[in-house]
Amino acid sequence: MSQDNLKSIAKMMAVLDCFSTVDRRLSVAEIARRTRIPRGTAHRIIRTMREFGLLEQEREREEYSLGMKLFDLGTTVLSNMDLHREAKADIEALTRASDETVHLSVFDGRNSTVVHRTDKGQNQTNTLYVLDASPAHATASGKAALAFQEARDVDRLIAMGLRRLTPSTITDGESLRVELAEIRNRGYAIDNEELTPGTRCIASPIRNGSGRVFAAISVSGPIRRITPDRTQELSGLVMYYADAISERLGYRPENDAVAEGT
Repeated sequence: MSQDNLKSIAKMMAVLDCFSTVDRRLSVAEIARRTRIPRGTAHRIIRTMREFGLLEQEREREEYSLGMKLFDLGTTVLSNMDLHREAKADIEALTRASDETVHLSVFDGRNSTVVHRTDKGQNQTNTLYVLDASPAHATASGKAALAFQEARDVDRLIAMGLRRLTPSTITDGESLRVELAEIRNRGYAIDNEELTPGTRCIASPIRNGSGRVFAAISVSGPIRRITPDRTQELSGLVMYYADAISERLGYRPENDAVAEGT
Protein backbone atom coordinates (compact mmCIF):
# COMPACT_ATOMS: atom_id res chain seq x y z
CA MET A 1 0.00 0.00 0.00
CA SER A 2 1.36 3.42 -0.97
CA GLN A 3 2.10 6.19 1.52
CA ASP A 4 -0.62 8.32 -0.08
CA ASN A 5 -3.22 5.60 0.50
CA LEU A 6 -2.10 5.20 4.10
CA LYS A 7 -2.40 8.95 4.66
CA SER A 8 -5.92 8.96 3.16
CA ILE A 9 -7.02 6.13 5.46
CA ALA A 10 -5.53 7.94 8.46
CA LYS A 11 -7.48 11.07 7.56
CA MET A 12 -10.72 9.09 7.22
CA MET A 13 -10.15 7.56 10.65
CA ALA A 14 -9.53 11.02 12.08
CA VAL A 15 -12.86 12.17 10.64
CA LEU A 16 -14.70 9.19 12.18
CA ASP A 17 -13.07 9.90 15.56
CA CYS A 18 -14.69 13.35 15.58
CA PHE A 19 -18.12 11.83 16.20
CA SER A 20 -19.51 10.61 19.51
CA THR A 21 -22.79 10.15 21.33
CA VAL A 22 -22.59 13.87 22.16
CA ASP A 23 -21.22 15.14 18.83
CA ARG A 24 -23.68 13.37 16.51
CA ARG A 25 -23.75 15.96 13.73
CA LEU A 26 -20.83 18.07 12.58
CA SER A 27 -20.18 20.57 9.80
CA VAL A 28 -17.25 20.41 7.41
CA ALA A 29 -15.72 23.42 9.17
CA GLU A 30 -15.97 21.72 12.58
CA ILE A 31 -14.49 18.46 11.27
CA ALA A 32 -11.64 20.38 9.62
CA ARG A 33 -10.94 22.21 12.88
CA ARG A 34 -10.94 19.05 14.99
CA THR A 35 -8.79 17.02 12.60
CA ARG A 36 -6.52 19.94 11.63
CA ILE A 37 -7.08 18.98 7.99
CA PRO A 38 -7.45 21.87 5.49
CA ARG A 39 -11.11 22.56 4.85
CA GLY A 40 -10.91 21.79 1.12
CA THR A 41 -9.22 18.45 1.80
CA ALA A 42 -11.71 17.65 4.56
CA HIS A 43 -14.58 18.35 2.19
CA ARG A 44 -13.18 15.93 -0.42
CA ILE A 45 -12.64 13.20 2.19
CA ILE A 46 -16.15 13.67 3.59
CA ARG A 47 -17.67 13.51 0.10
CA THR A 48 -15.88 10.21 -0.57
CA MET A 49 -16.95 8.78 2.79
CA ARG A 50 -20.55 9.80 2.05
CA GLU A 51 -20.44 7.96 -1.29
CA PHE A 52 -19.42 4.76 0.50
CA GLY A 53 -22.07 5.12 3.22
CA LEU A 54 -19.62 5.87 6.02
CA LEU A 55 -21.16 9.32 6.51
CA GLU A 56 -24.63 10.71 5.83
CA GLN A 57 -25.46 14.32 5.02
CA GLU A 58 -28.31 15.94 6.92
CA ARG A 59 -31.05 17.32 4.71
CA GLU A 60 -31.29 21.08 4.43
CA ARG A 61 -28.11 21.49 6.49
CA GLU A 62 -24.41 21.27 5.75
CA GLU A 63 -23.90 18.78 8.56
CA TYR A 64 -22.88 15.15 8.59
CA SER A 65 -23.45 12.14 10.81
CA LEU A 66 -22.11 8.58 10.90
CA GLY A 67 -23.57 6.39 8.15
CA MET A 68 -25.48 3.11 8.31
CA LYS A 69 -22.61 1.28 6.62
CA LEU A 70 -20.72 1.54 9.90
CA PHE A 71 -23.67 -0.02 11.72
CA ASP A 72 -23.70 -2.89 9.23
CA LEU A 73 -19.99 -3.45 9.73
CA GLY A 74 -20.33 -3.21 13.51
CA THR A 75 -23.14 -5.76 13.52
CA THR A 76 -20.98 -8.14 11.49
CA VAL A 77 -18.10 -7.69 13.91
CA LEU A 78 -20.35 -8.39 16.89
CA SER A 79 -21.84 -11.51 15.37
CA ASN A 80 -18.35 -12.86 14.67
CA MET A 81 -16.90 -12.07 18.09
CA ASP A 82 -15.97 -15.01 20.30
CA LEU A 83 -16.71 -12.71 23.24
CA HIS A 84 -20.45 -12.67 22.55
CA ARG A 85 -20.67 -16.41 22.17
CA GLU A 86 -18.46 -17.35 25.11
CA ALA A 87 -19.83 -14.77 27.56
CA LYS A 88 -23.57 -15.40 27.09
CA ALA A 89 -24.05 -17.99 29.85
CA ASP A 90 -21.95 -16.05 32.39
CA ILE A 91 -23.77 -12.79 31.64
CA GLU A 92 -27.12 -14.44 32.31
CA ALA A 93 -25.79 -16.10 35.47
CA LEU A 94 -24.46 -12.77 36.79
CA THR A 95 -27.79 -11.12 35.99
CA ARG A 96 -29.64 -13.72 38.06
CA ALA A 97 -27.13 -13.60 40.91
CA SER A 98 -27.06 -9.79 41.17
CA ASP A 99 -30.68 -9.07 40.23
CA GLU A 100 -29.37 -5.96 38.49
CA THR A 101 -28.56 -4.84 34.95
CA VAL A 102 -25.43 -6.43 33.47
CA HIS A 103 -23.39 -4.90 30.65
CA LEU A 104 -20.73 -6.46 28.46
CA SER A 105 -18.46 -3.78 26.99
CA VAL A 106 -15.47 -3.66 24.64
CA PHE A 107 -12.64 -1.15 24.91
CA ASP A 108 -11.08 0.62 21.91
CA GLY A 109 -8.48 2.74 23.70
CA ARG A 110 -10.76 5.73 24.06
CA ASN A 111 -14.33 4.56 24.63
CA SER A 112 -16.09 1.72 26.36
CA THR A 113 -18.85 0.41 24.09
CA VAL A 114 -21.71 -1.66 25.48
CA VAL A 115 -22.38 -4.57 23.12
CA HIS A 116 -24.67 -6.69 25.29
CA ARG A 117 -27.10 -5.72 28.03
CA THR A 118 -29.20 -8.05 30.15
CA ASP A 119 -31.91 -6.92 32.56
CA LYS A 120 -33.58 -9.01 35.27
CA GLY A 121 -37.28 -8.65 35.89
CA GLN A 122 -40.35 -10.74 36.61
CA ASN A 123 -38.37 -13.98 36.87
CA GLN A 124 -36.84 -13.67 33.41
CA THR A 125 -33.88 -12.06 31.73
CA ASN A 126 -34.26 -9.64 28.85
CA THR A 127 -31.26 -9.34 26.56
CA LEU A 128 -30.42 -6.54 24.14
CA TYR A 129 -27.55 -6.30 21.68
CA VAL A 130 -26.53 -2.66 21.55
CA LEU A 131 -23.74 -0.34 20.47
CA ASP A 132 -23.58 2.41 23.06
CA ALA A 133 -20.19 4.11 23.44
CA SER A 134 -19.17 6.23 26.43
CA PRO A 135 -15.84 7.88 27.37
CA ALA A 136 -13.70 5.28 29.15
CA HIS A 137 -12.68 7.60 31.99
CA ALA A 138 -16.33 8.07 33.04
CA THR A 139 -17.42 4.42 33.17
CA ALA A 140 -16.59 1.48 35.41
CA SER A 141 -16.08 -0.78 32.38
CA GLY A 142 -13.82 1.76 30.70
CA LYS A 143 -11.71 2.28 33.80
CA ALA A 144 -11.50 -1.48 34.43
CA ALA A 145 -10.01 -1.92 30.95
CA LEU A 146 -7.92 1.26 30.99
CA ALA A 147 -6.24 0.25 34.25
CA PHE A 148 -4.48 -2.62 32.48
CA GLN A 149 -3.24 -0.72 29.42
CA GLU A 150 0.27 0.59 28.80
CA ALA A 151 1.12 3.90 30.49
CA ARG A 152 1.58 5.57 27.11
CA ASP A 153 -2.00 4.62 26.15
CA VAL A 154 -3.33 6.15 29.37
CA ASP A 155 -1.26 9.28 28.73
CA ARG A 156 -2.69 9.54 25.21
CA LEU A 157 -6.26 9.34 26.48
CA ILE A 158 -5.60 11.98 29.15
CA ALA A 159 -4.01 14.25 26.55
CA MET A 160 -7.25 14.12 24.54
CA GLY A 161 -9.05 15.71 27.50
CA LEU A 162 -11.25 14.17 30.19
CA ARG A 163 -14.71 15.54 29.50
CA ARG A 164 -16.98 16.19 32.49
CA LEU A 165 -20.31 14.37 32.17
CA THR A 166 -21.57 14.76 35.74
CA PRO A 167 -20.29 16.59 38.84
CA SER A 168 -18.59 13.31 39.86
CA THR A 169 -16.67 12.66 36.62
CA ILE A 170 -12.88 12.47 37.02
CA THR A 171 -11.41 15.22 34.85
CA ASP A 172 -7.88 15.47 36.29
CA GLY A 173 -5.22 13.26 34.75
CA GLU A 174 -3.29 12.57 37.94
CA SER A 175 -6.49 11.69 39.83
CA LEU A 176 -7.36 9.22 37.08
CA ARG A 177 -3.91 7.61 37.25
CA VAL A 178 -4.28 7.16 41.03
CA GLU A 179 -7.67 5.52 40.59
CA LEU A 180 -6.38 3.21 37.87
CA ALA A 181 -3.62 2.03 40.22
CA GLU A 182 -6.25 1.24 42.86
CA ILE A 183 -8.29 -0.69 40.29
CA ARG A 184 -5.26 -2.81 39.36
CA ASN A 185 -4.72 -3.66 43.05
CA ARG A 186 -8.31 -4.67 43.86
CA GLY A 187 -9.37 -6.10 40.48
CA TYR A 188 -12.50 -4.05 39.86
CA ALA A 189 -13.61 -0.51 39.07
CA ILE A 190 -16.48 1.59 40.38
CA ASP A 191 -18.44 4.32 38.62
CA ASN A 192 -19.90 6.50 41.38
CA GLU A 193 -22.40 8.59 39.39
CA GLU A 194 -19.58 9.57 37.01
CA LEU A 195 -21.54 8.82 33.83
CA THR A 196 -25.15 9.08 34.99
CA PRO A 197 -26.39 10.80 38.16
CA GLY A 198 -28.03 8.37 40.57
CA THR A 199 -26.36 5.28 39.09
CA ARG A 200 -23.52 3.19 40.49
CA CYS A 201 -21.66 0.54 38.49
CA ILE A 202 -19.05 -2.13 39.31
CA ALA A 203 -16.91 -3.65 36.55
CA SER A 204 -14.05 -6.12 36.18
CA PRO A 205 -11.71 -6.65 33.19
CA ILE A 206 -11.92 -9.49 30.65
CA ARG A 207 -8.76 -10.86 29.01
CA ASN A 208 -8.29 -12.67 25.73
CA GLY A 209 -6.13 -15.76 25.26
CA SER A 210 -2.92 -13.72 25.23
CA GLY A 211 -3.82 -11.94 28.47
CA ARG A 212 -4.68 -8.59 26.91
CA VAL A 213 -7.56 -6.73 28.57
CA PHE A 214 -9.97 -5.73 25.81
CA ALA A 215 -13.39 -5.86 27.46
CA ALA A 216 -15.20 -5.75 30.80
CA ILE A 217 -18.36 -6.99 32.45
CA SER A 218 -20.32 -4.83 34.86
CA VAL A 219 -23.32 -4.64 37.16
CA SER A 220 -25.19 -1.36 37.47
CA GLY A 221 -28.20 0.03 39.25
CA PRO A 222 -29.49 2.97 41.28
CA ILE A 223 -27.38 4.09 44.22
CA ARG A 224 -30.28 3.46 46.59
CA ARG A 225 -29.91 -0.26 45.83
CA ILE A 226 -26.19 -0.52 45.13
CA THR A 227 -25.01 0.90 48.43
CA PRO A 228 -21.33 0.97 49.48
CA ASP A 229 -21.88 -2.22 51.54
CA ARG A 230 -23.54 -4.01 48.63
CA THR A 231 -20.77 -2.84 46.33
CA GLN A 232 -18.38 -5.13 48.19
CA GLU A 233 -20.70 -8.10 47.69
CA LEU A 234 -21.29 -7.39 43.99
CA SER A 235 -17.60 -6.80 43.26
CA GLY A 236 -16.85 -10.41 44.17
CA LEU A 237 -19.53 -11.66 41.79
CA VAL A 238 -18.37 -9.41 38.96
CA MET A 239 -14.72 -10.52 39.33
CA TYR A 240 -15.75 -14.19 39.43
CA TYR A 241 -17.68 -14.00 36.17
CA ALA A 242 -15.09 -11.78 34.47
CA ASP A 243 -12.46 -14.43 35.25
CA ALA A 244 -14.79 -17.17 34.02
CA ILE A 245 -15.28 -15.41 30.67
CA SER A 246 -11.53 -14.79 30.35
CA GLU A 247 -10.86 -18.49 30.85
CA ARG A 248 -13.49 -19.38 28.23
CA LEU A 249 -11.57 -17.13 25.83
CA GLY A 250 -8.36 -19.06 26.51
CA TYR A 251 -6.72 -16.96 29.21
CA ARG A 252 -4.76 -18.89 31.82
CA PRO A 253 -3.56 -16.92 34.89
CA GLU A 254 -0.72 -19.39 35.47
CA ASN A 255 0.81 -18.34 32.15
CA ASP A 256 1.19 -14.80 33.49
CA ALA A 257 2.84 -16.11 36.63
CA VAL A 258 5.34 -18.11 34.57
CA ALA A 259 6.07 -15.09 32.37
CA GLU A 260 6.69 -12.86 35.39
CA GLY A 261 9.10 -15.41 36.83
CA THR A 262 11.25 -15.65 33.72
